Amino acid sequence: MPTVILVRHGRSSANTSGVLAGRTPGVKLDETGVLQAAAVGERLAELPLASIVTSPLDRCKQTAAAIAKHHPQLRPATDRRLTECGYGDWTGQKISALAKDPLWTVVQQHPSAVTFPNGESMRGMQQRAVDAIRAHDAALAVSHGPQALWVAVSHGDVIKAIVADALGQHLDTFQRIVVDTASTTIISYTPVRPFLVRLNDSGSELASLIPQPAEQPKKRGRKTAVPSSDAVVGGR
Repeated sequence: MPTVILVRHGRSSANTSGVLAGRTPGVKLDETGVLQAAAVGERLAELPLASIVTSPLDRCKQTAAAIAKHHPQLRPATDRRLTECGYGDWTGQKISALAKDPLWTVVQQHPSAVTFPNGESMRGMQQRAVDAIRAHDAALAVSHGPQALWVAVSHGDVIKAIVADALGQHLDTFQRIVVDTASTTIISYTPVRPFLVRLNDSGSELASLIPQPAEQPKKRGRKTAVPSSDAVVGGR
């Protein structure tokens, strides 16, 4: 199956003001975030991307546009399932104030039990985001083959929830995962299991992700080998 490169949007004005932006419209990248988005675009420039999919929120669309600048054949597609968690009444409030709410402790220690007031459950957020990634991945496997590379631009909590699913971890452990702004997190899906290739990566080379030409079958009619779902024992 294809490999998805999950990109968290660059730093936004809300990230530095200590406000939970959520789905507030008009929250854009700040000056540092613009530079971060440009940098991640440069890192991904040499990869043969098959698709770029993004959350509909402005900060993600700006980041996706910086990536697409290096891939003029691609136009970022919007998928609402990759949007930020629906924080409901928490949206737009100061993090310092929210930390005093009794629900804050539950968010930190038992997120699978949380439904934000007049908002979304964290389980619902994880489910729709994982469903989106797996659906795009399966479609690209058909249209571009099992070695396809593609990008999904989303948000910190959303990416952390996708990673927890890929690792087979309960959602209650996802707060142990760190996903910085403009970082790349890479997951390769196979028919049996996902592999977490990189997590919260902001600087390493990505050229090793470029698919290598498949070996030509020696005999006519021989099927091309399907990528294995087995882990490499002892490492590579």
